[in-house]
Amino acid sequence: MRKPFFKAVVAGMASVAMIAGMSACGRSANNADSDSDAVKTIDSSKATGDLTIWAMGNEGDLLGDFVKGFEKENPDVKVKVTAIPWSSAHDKLQTAIAAGNGPDLAQMGTTWMADFSNSFSTVPDNLDMSDFSDGSRAAGQVDGKQLGVPWYIDTRVLYYRTDIAGMAGWNKAPKTWNELKRMAKDMQKVDGVKYGMSLNSSGTDAFLGTLPFSYSAGASLTNEEQTKWTFEDTGIKKGLNFTTSLYKDGVANVNADVSSGADIANFVSGDTPMMLQGPTAVSQINELGGDGFESKYATVVLPSMDESSGPATSFVGGCDLVTFKDSKNKQSAWKFIQWASKPEVQAEWYKKSSDLPASQKAWDDDALSGNDKLSAFGDQLKNTMAPPALSTWAQVSSAADRILEQMNKGQVTVDEGLKNLQSEADSIGTGN
Repeated sequence: MRKPFFKAVVAGMASVAMIAGMSACGRSANNADSDSDAVKTIDSSKATGDLTIWAMGNEGDLLGDFVKGFEKENPDVKVKVTAIPWSSAHDKLQTAIAAGNGPDLAQMGTTWMADFSNSFSTVPDNLDMSDFSDGSRAAGQVDGKQLGVPWYIDTRVLYYRTDIAGMAGWNKAPKTWNELKRMAKDMQKVDGVKYGMSLNSSGTDAFLGTLPFSYSAGASLTNEEQTKWTFEDTGIKKGLNFTTSLYKDGVANVNADVSSGADIANFVSGDTPMMLQGPTAVSQINELGGDGFESKYATVVLPSMDESSGPATSFVGGCDLVTFKDSKNKQSAWKFIQWASKPEVQAEWYKKSSDLPASQKAWDDDALSGNDKLSAFGDQLKNTMAPPALSTWAQVSSAADRILEQMNKGQVTVDEGLKNLQSEADSIGTGN
């Protein structure tokens, strides 16, 4: 089953109206800002007592069996995992928080961190997070506080058909944006190829799909204090000037089918032999392409802006693990998160769930390092940035999707579109 990049986005956008009507997403009026029994240091004793965990979607279905490893190492703890569908998770969390009867810890989509931040306990000082990339750590921070610990992550890399590239005279991956466009144009000349590159020109998360280009050009979506959106940033303009040029030059299809799986089908058929995609596309491509198809394509890190710029920066998402302020068993909750953060545990979780490890050391496991299609993700994760952890991001990104479509279709220029987006974003605010 396909897992979208930000599972939290769709459900989160459905709950925007509810969020806007709430003064805060704290667990209760009396306890929203209180964490008097917060764990400053995880002690060295074994975990004990009852521990409740909420997990969503596929992770919820699989985690109940996986936690037996933690229980084996901590025989006096009893873990209960409740699986919740993503479609109802946001509302269930809101209801539980308001009633003060939520779990001890939970899986939390990175785009939801700001929504419920008043309910999360701060990460203990001695929980070692040095094995996580800067981008994945940042995804769990709200207002300068580390509230979430990366569990699994997602990012985007470049997929391209090596067989078609060869016919177009390319035997290597593009290293810069200019090479990317030239390669796409050359591949477009091969029989059966309609467009050289696939990008989501419209729809949910279309703007998100352009962020690797903006981030690679040095963009920031907010000021340092995250009190103001900065959509007229030079880096964003550079990124969008490039992506919109792909439509203007006919390299990408501005009217492309953006429904789930359409880009995969076009990639396999050869209709559009390059795209930016996440790790779940590997299994989808191999299944649709059939035996031997995996030899016809490659995954590589994203191309840099130009020869003089540094490595390309992709966006990072996924899910964190958080402990709630109302938890009656915080020590055991943090011990579970500490255990789940171990490289060897994250590698085993990948084998069970196909979720990419947030732990960089976990990528040394043969199951990951030996997979030539996944190695690009491990390399790309060294250079990532997270979208802002702000409660208004869902509203702002929805406006960005709509205005991006206008830019892509040439209805407004990039400068005009970003000016309009800045005005709408200013009206929405950052929530800070």
